[in-house]
Amino acid sequence: MRSASVTRKTAETDITVMVDLDGTGSMDMATGIGFFDHMLDQLARHSLIDMKVKCAGDRHIDDHHSVEDCGIALGQALREALGDKRGILRYGQCALPMDDALVTCALDLSGRPFLAWNVPFPTQKIGSFDTELVREFFQAFSTHAGITLHLDLVRGVNSHHIAEAAFKAVARALRQAVESDPRRAHHVPSTKGAL
Repeated sequence: MRSASVTRKTAETDITVMVDLDGTGSMDMATGIGFFDHMLDQLARHSLIDMKVKCAGDRHIDDHHSVEDCGIALGQALREALGDKRGILRYGQCALPMDDALVTCALDLSGRPFLAWNVPFPTQKIGSFDTELVREFFQAFSTHAGITLHLDLVRGVNSHHIAEAAFKAVARALRQAVESDPRRAHHVPSTKGAL
C-alpha cells in the first residue's frame, strides 16, 4: 500500500493529512482557507492521489502558518507513502495552460529538496489570499517530500489562473513521477541504488 497518514501539531496549527498514491484523485480539504482548499483540490484531482487535509490554524493572525504547515505535512506524507521509491518513474514534467496563464513544472523525486521558483504574480492578493503563500506552500512541500521542483511562469496576467496553473502543473508532473515503471518494477531508479 502506497499510502500514509501524518499528524502535525504545533502551537500554531493542528493538521492531519492522508494520502494514497494509487487513488483516483478523491479529495477532502478543510483548511478554513477557501482558495487554498480549491488549490489542494486541484493538486489531488490532477495527480490522481487521494488526499485528505484537515487543518485548524491560528488564522486570527494570518493564513501563513496554516498554508506552510499543510505543505510540510503533505510533503512528509508523500515521502512516507513513496517508501524506498522502488519501481517509480521518478521524474515528471508538465506545461499547463489555463486561459492566459502557462506554467511549466519539472520535478524529480530525488530525495534532494530544491525549489527553483520563477512564478511572479501581478497582484498581492487573490480575494483575501496572499499570493506569496503559493511559493511558501511549494517550498515546504518540496523540502519535506524531498523533491527537486522547478516552476516557471511562461506567461500570464491573472493571478488566480497563474496559481491554479502552478498547482495543476505540479499535480500532473507528480502523477507521472509516482507511477510504477513496469520495465523496472523492482529497481530503485538511481545508479546509486538508493534515493
